[in-house]
Amino acid sequence: MPVDDLPRLGLGTYSDDDREQWRENVRTALDAGFRHVDTAQVYENERFVGEGLADSDVARDDVWLSTKTVHHDVPPDPEQVPAAIDGCLDRLGVDAVDLLYVHWPSGVYDHEEVLPAFDAAYEAGKTRHVGLSNFTPELLDEAREVLDAPLFAHQVEMHPLLPQEELVAYAQAHDHWLVAYSPLGKGAALDVPEIRDVAEKHDATPAQVSLAWVTSHDNVAAIPKASSREHMAQNLAARDLDLDDEDFELIDSIDERHREIDADHGPWNW
Repeated sequence: MPVDDLPRLGLGTYSDDDREQWRENVRTALDAGFRHVDTAQVYENERFVGEGLADSDVARDDVWLSTKTVHHDVPPDPEQVPAAIDGCLDRLGVDAVDLLYVHWPSGVYDHEEVLPAFDAAYEAGKTRHVGLSNFTPELLDEAREVLDAPLFAHQVEMHPLLPQEELVAYAQAHDHWLVAYSPLGKGAALDVPEIRDVAEKHDATPAQVSLAWVTSHDNVAAIPKASSREHMAQNLAARDLDLDDEDFELIDSIDERHREIDADHGPWNW
Protein backbone atom coordinates (compact mmCIF):
# COMPACT_ATOMS: atom_id res chain seq x y z
CA MET A 1 0.00 0.00 0.00
CA PRO A 2 1.14 3.59 -0.53
CA VAL A 3 3.17 5.25 2.17
CA ASP A 4 1.31 7.80 4.31
CA ASP A 5 -2.08 6.16 3.95
CA LEU A 6 -5.10 8.42 3.72
CA PRO A 7 -8.44 7.37 5.25
CA ARG A 8 -10.21 4.91 2.96
CA LEU A 9 -13.55 6.73 3.32
CA GLY A 10 -13.81 10.48 3.05
CA LEU A 11 -16.49 13.13 2.68
CA GLY A 12 -17.17 14.51 -0.77
CA THR A 13 -18.55 18.06 -0.66
CA TYR A 14 -19.79 18.95 -4.15
CA SER A 15 -23.25 20.52 -4.47
CA ASP A 16 -24.92 22.68 -7.07
CA ASP A 17 -26.36 25.08 -4.53
CA ASP A 18 -26.63 25.80 -0.78
CA ARG A 19 -22.87 25.83 -0.46
CA GLU A 20 -23.08 27.16 3.10
CA GLN A 21 -24.42 23.76 4.18
CA TRP A 22 -20.88 22.40 4.10
CA ARG A 23 -19.93 24.34 7.20
CA GLU A 24 -22.32 22.27 9.29
CA ASN A 25 -21.92 19.13 7.18
CA VAL A 26 -18.16 19.05 7.66
CA ARG A 27 -18.49 19.61 11.37
CA THR A 28 -21.11 16.85 11.59
CA ALA A 29 -18.99 14.47 9.51
CA LEU A 30 -15.95 14.97 11.71
CA ASP A 31 -18.05 14.43 14.81
CA ALA A 32 -19.43 11.22 13.25
CA GLY A 33 -15.92 9.90 12.65
CA PHE A 34 -14.79 11.05 9.21
CA ARG A 35 -11.16 12.15 8.99
CA HIS A 36 -10.89 12.84 5.24
CA VAL A 37 -12.60 15.84 3.59
CA ASP A 38 -12.44 16.65 -0.12
CA THR A 39 -13.35 19.93 -1.82
CA ALA A 40 -12.31 22.04 -4.83
CA GLN A 41 -11.99 25.63 -5.99
CA VAL A 42 -14.83 25.24 -8.48
CA TYR A 43 -17.21 23.92 -5.78
CA GLU A 44 -17.25 27.47 -4.36
CA ASN A 45 -17.50 26.07 -0.83
CA GLU A 46 -13.89 26.03 0.36
CA ARG A 47 -14.56 28.84 2.83
CA PHE A 48 -17.44 26.92 4.40
CA VAL A 49 -15.47 23.67 4.45
CA GLY A 50 -12.65 25.49 6.21
CA GLU A 51 -15.05 27.04 8.72
CA GLY A 52 -16.54 23.63 9.47
CA LEU A 53 -13.07 22.25 10.07
CA ALA A 54 -12.17 25.18 12.31
CA ASP A 55 -15.42 24.88 14.28
CA SER A 56 -14.93 21.16 14.88
CA ASP A 57 -13.51 19.71 18.08
CA VAL A 58 -11.27 17.51 15.92
CA ALA A 59 -7.73 18.87 15.61
CA ARG A 60 -6.61 20.01 12.17
CA ASP A 61 -3.67 17.60 12.26
CA ASP A 62 -6.10 14.69 12.60
CA VAL A 63 -8.01 15.54 9.40
CA TRP A 64 -6.91 14.78 5.85
CA LEU A 65 -7.89 17.84 3.79
CA SER A 66 -7.82 17.79 -0.02
CA THR A 67 -8.70 20.42 -2.59
CA LYS A 68 -8.43 20.84 -6.34
CA THR A 69 -7.64 23.69 -8.72
CA VAL A 70 -6.97 24.16 -12.46
CA HIS A 71 -10.52 23.48 -13.59
CA HIS A 72 -11.36 23.36 -17.27
CA ASP A 73 -13.54 26.50 -17.25
CA VAL A 74 -12.02 28.52 -14.42
CA PRO A 75 -9.36 31.18 -14.94
CA PRO A 76 -6.52 31.86 -14.27
CA ASP A 77 -4.16 31.09 -17.10
CA PRO A 78 -1.19 28.83 -16.34
CA GLU A 79 0.99 31.74 -15.18
CA GLN A 80 -1.53 32.45 -12.43
CA VAL A 81 -1.69 28.91 -11.04
CA PRO A 82 0.45 29.79 -7.96
CA ALA A 83 -2.07 32.50 -7.08
CA ALA A 84 -4.92 30.02 -7.57
CA ILE A 85 -3.25 27.59 -5.16
CA ASP A 86 -2.79 30.35 -2.59
CA GLY A 87 -6.45 31.28 -3.06
CA CYS A 88 -7.50 27.74 -2.14
CA LEU A 89 -5.47 27.91 1.07
CA ASP A 90 -6.80 31.36 1.92
CA ARG A 91 -10.42 30.32 1.48
CA LEU A 92 -9.88 27.15 3.52
CA GLY A 93 -8.13 29.19 6.23
CA VAL A 94 -5.12 26.86 6.38
CA ASP A 95 -1.41 27.16 5.75
CA ALA A 96 -1.30 23.86 3.87
CA VAL A 97 -3.49 21.04 2.60
CA ASP A 98 -2.68 17.37 2.73
CA LEU A 99 -3.40 16.82 -0.95
CA LEU A 100 -3.64 19.27 -3.86
CA TYR A 101 -5.04 18.01 -7.15
CA VAL A 102 -5.03 19.24 -10.72
CA HIS A 103 -8.78 19.07 -11.23
CA TRP A 104 -8.95 18.49 -15.01
CA PRO A 105 -6.30 17.96 -17.70
CA SER A 106 -8.09 20.38 -20.03
CA GLY A 107 -8.81 24.07 -20.45
CA VAL A 108 -5.79 26.00 -19.12
CA TYR A 109 -3.97 22.78 -18.26
CA ASP A 110 -0.62 22.24 -19.91
CA HIS A 111 1.62 19.73 -18.15
CA GLU A 112 4.84 21.66 -18.77
CA GLU A 113 3.36 24.95 -17.52
CA VAL A 114 0.99 23.88 -14.73
CA LEU A 115 2.80 21.03 -12.99
CA PRO A 116 5.89 23.05 -12.01
CA ALA A 117 3.57 25.27 -9.94
CA PHE A 118 2.35 22.18 -8.09
CA ASP A 119 5.95 21.11 -7.52
CA ALA A 120 6.69 24.58 -6.13
CA ALA A 121 3.71 24.36 -3.77
CA TYR A 122 4.94 20.94 -2.62
CA GLU A 123 8.48 22.23 -2.04
CA ALA A 124 7.14 25.26 -0.16
CA GLY A 125 5.09 23.06 2.17
CA LYS A 126 1.75 24.36 0.92
CA THR A 127 0.68 20.80 0.20
CA ARG A 128 1.98 17.57 1.64
CA HIS A 129 1.11 15.66 -1.51
CA VAL A 130 0.29 16.24 -5.18
CA GLY A 131 -2.53 14.55 -7.06
CA LEU A 132 -4.26 14.55 -10.43
CA SER A 133 -7.91 14.14 -11.30
CA ASN A 134 -9.79 12.89 -14.37
CA PHE A 135 -6.66 11.81 -16.26
CA THR A 136 -6.15 8.86 -18.59
CA PRO A 137 -3.20 6.46 -18.27
CA GLU A 138 -1.45 8.27 -21.13
CA LEU A 139 -1.90 11.65 -19.45
CA LEU A 140 -0.72 10.19 -16.15
CA ASP A 141 2.46 8.97 -17.87
CA GLU A 142 3.02 12.43 -19.34
CA ALA A 143 2.47 14.15 -15.98
CA ARG A 144 4.73 11.79 -14.08
CA GLU A 145 7.57 12.61 -16.46
CA VAL A 146 7.28 16.30 -15.53
CA LEU A 147 6.42 16.15 -11.82
CA ASP A 148 9.28 16.14 -9.35
CA ALA A 149 6.89 15.50 -6.46
CA PRO A 150 5.69 11.90 -6.17
CA LEU A 151 2.23 11.34 -7.60
CA PHE A 152 0.24 10.48 -4.49
CA ALA A 153 -3.31 10.12 -5.81
CA HIS A 154 -5.49 10.14 -8.90
CA GLN A 155 -9.16 11.03 -8.38
CA VAL A 156 -11.75 9.71 -10.83
CA GLU A 157 -15.34 8.54 -10.91
CA MET A 158 -15.51 4.90 -9.85
CA HIS A 159 -18.36 2.63 -8.74
CA PRO A 160 -19.73 -0.83 -9.63
CA LEU A 161 -21.08 0.52 -12.93
CA LEU A 162 -17.74 2.16 -13.79
CA PRO A 163 -15.10 -0.14 -12.31
CA GLN A 164 -12.10 1.64 -13.87
CA GLU A 165 -10.04 -1.56 -14.09
CA GLU A 166 -7.24 0.05 -16.09
CA LEU A 167 -6.81 3.01 -13.76
CA VAL A 168 -7.00 0.80 -10.65
CA ALA A 169 -4.28 -1.41 -12.09
CA TYR A 170 -2.24 1.70 -12.94
CA ALA A 171 -2.53 2.98 -9.36
CA GLN A 172 -1.46 -0.37 -7.98
CA ALA A 173 1.45 -0.67 -10.40
CA HIS A 174 2.75 2.83 -9.60
CA ASP A 175 1.86 2.72 -5.89
CA HIS A 176 -0.43 5.72 -5.66
CA TRP A 177 -4.02 6.04 -4.50
CA LEU A 178 -7.06 6.03 -6.74
CA VAL A 179 -9.68 8.17 -4.98
CA ALA A 180 -13.19 7.35 -6.20
CA TYR A 181 -15.62 10.23 -6.50
CA SER A 182 -19.33 9.49 -7.01
CA PRO A 183 -18.73 5.98 -5.62
CA LEU A 184 -22.47 5.35 -5.71
CA GLY A 185 -22.84 6.62 -9.28
CA LYS A 186 -25.04 9.39 -7.86
CA GLY A 187 -27.46 6.65 -6.87
CA ALA A 188 -27.42 4.71 -10.13
CA ALA A 189 -25.56 1.79 -8.53
CA LEU A 190 -28.07 1.42 -5.73
CA ASP A 191 -30.88 0.00 -7.86
CA VAL A 192 -28.79 -2.65 -9.60
CA PRO A 193 -30.21 -6.11 -8.75
CA GLU A 194 -26.79 -7.61 -8.00
CA ILE A 195 -26.00 -4.85 -5.50
CA ARG A 196 -29.39 -5.20 -3.84
CA ASP A 197 -28.98 -9.00 -3.60
CA VAL A 198 -25.64 -8.65 -1.83
CA ALA A 199 -27.10 -6.00 0.47
CA GLU A 200 -29.98 -8.27 1.45
CA LYS A 201 -27.58 -11.13 2.09
CA HIS A 202 -25.52 -9.05 4.54
CA ASP A 203 -28.41 -7.06 6.04
CA ALA A 204 -26.69 -3.95 4.69
CA THR A 205 -27.70 -1.05 2.48
CA PRO A 206 -26.88 -0.96 -1.25
CA ALA A 207 -24.75 2.11 -0.54
CA GLN A 208 -22.69 0.18 2.00
CA VAL A 209 -22.21 -2.67 -0.46
CA SER A 210 -21.05 -0.28 -3.18
CA LEU A 211 -18.63 1.48 -0.84
CA ALA A 212 -17.30 -1.80 0.52
CA TRP A 213 -16.76 -3.05 -3.03
CA VAL A 214 -14.94 0.11 -4.10
CA THR A 215 -12.64 0.23 -1.08
CA SER A 216 -11.92 -3.49 -1.18
CA HIS A 217 -9.53 -2.82 -4.07
CA ASP A 218 -5.92 -2.26 -3.09
CA ASN A 219 -4.88 1.40 -3.33
CA VAL A 220 -8.49 2.65 -3.65
CA ALA A 221 -10.31 5.10 -1.37
CA ALA A 222 -13.78 6.65 -1.78
CA ILE A 223 -15.33 10.03 -1.03
CA PRO A 224 -19.13 9.66 -0.95
CA LYS A 225 -21.18 12.79 -0.45
CA ALA A 226 -23.56 12.89 2.52
CA SER A 227 -25.36 15.69 4.28
CA SER A 228 -27.16 13.94 7.15
CA ARG A 229 -25.60 12.31 10.17
CA GLU A 230 -27.60 9.15 9.47
CA HIS A 231 -26.16 8.74 5.98
CA MET A 232 -22.67 9.62 7.21
CA ALA A 233 -22.88 6.92 9.87
CA GLN A 234 -24.19 4.41 7.35
CA ASN A 235 -21.34 5.19 4.99
CA LEU A 236 -18.74 4.79 7.72
CA ALA A 237 -20.28 1.43 8.64
CA ALA A 238 -19.28 0.16 5.19
CA ARG A 239 -15.76 -0.19 6.61
CA ASP A 240 -17.03 -3.12 8.69
CA LEU A 241 -18.76 -4.92 5.82
CA ASP A 242 -16.76 -7.93 4.66
CA LEU A 243 -17.75 -9.09 1.20
CA ASP A 244 -16.90 -12.67 0.27
CA ASP A 245 -15.71 -14.16 -3.01
CA GLU A 246 -19.26 -14.92 -4.09
CA ASP A 247 -20.21 -11.27 -3.56
CA PHE A 248 -17.28 -10.04 -5.61
CA GLU A 249 -18.09 -12.43 -8.43
CA LEU A 250 -21.69 -11.26 -8.52
CA ILE A 251 -20.81 -7.55 -8.46
CA ASP A 252 -18.02 -7.99 -11.00
CA SER A 253 -20.48 -9.74 -13.30
CA ILE A 254 -22.56 -6.56 -13.71
CA ASP A 255 -22.38 -5.66 -17.38
CA GLU A 256 -24.19 -2.31 -17.21
CA ARG A 257 -21.88 0.67 -17.60
CA HIS A 258 -22.76 4.19 -16.49
CA ARG A 259 -20.60 7.31 -16.31
CA GLU A 260 -22.22 10.11 -14.33
CA ILE A 261 -19.65 12.82 -15.13
CA ASP A 262 -19.28 12.61 -18.89
CA ALA A 263 -18.51 16.13 -20.07
CA ASP A 264 -17.05 16.88 -23.47
CA HIS A 265 -13.86 18.16 -21.83
CA GLY A 266 -13.24 14.77 -20.22
CA PRO A 267 -10.13 13.27 -21.85
CA TRP A 268 -11.92 9.95 -22.38
CA ASN A 269 -14.04 11.84 -24.95
CA TRP A 270 -11.16 13.35 -26.89
